[in-house]
Amino acid sequence: MKWEKWKKIPKNQILIGGLVGILLLVIAIPIDGGKKKTQEISTQQTMTEGESQEGVYEKKLERRLTEVLEKIDGVGKVEVMITLKDNGESVVEKDVTTGSQNTQEGEGSSARNTAENQSQEETVFSGQQGSGQQPFISKEVTPQIEGILVVAEGGGNSVVIKNISDAVLALFPVEAHKIKVVKMNL
Repeated sequence: MKWEKWKKIPKNQILIGGLVGILLLVIAIPIDGGKKKTQEISTQQTMTEGESQEGVYEKKLERRLTEVLEKIDGVGKVEVMITLKDNGESVVEKDVTTGSQNTQEGEGSSARNTAENQSQEETVFSGQQGSGQQPFISKEVTPQIEGILVVAEGGGNSVVIKNISDAVLALFPVEAHKIKVVKMNL
């Protein structure tokens, strides 16, 4: 008997009812508004030795710069210290879904227009679903260098100081006044 009642309802009314139900579900889903397409997170994490990734990055740059500078004629033994402005950042990829709906009620001067915009963001994860998922990082921004100190055996010679400064300027995006070269105490 119940099935006979459904047969009497026109198919377009059932379709409209279904669409209204879906629209109500979409409206009820929480929206995370006001955020950018990508969300930036800090890359600073604790390492096993208690040293941050920033410290690892600094040490790597210092080691490579030391190796290069020691090969320059007259420089001799070198120690390098690099300071960073920030920790750098990782940009997490987001899936963004947007939708809009315009409704017009009435006609003429008493017409009422309603516009509704919706946006939803979800973080993209790498790997298979489960507890071990990590956010998909779309871009890594390396830390900015604040200053560089070079202590060199040949740091008392003005030609060597100029060569060291020129080499550092060629390798790093740092201003000349933020590079200091001094003579090593033997």
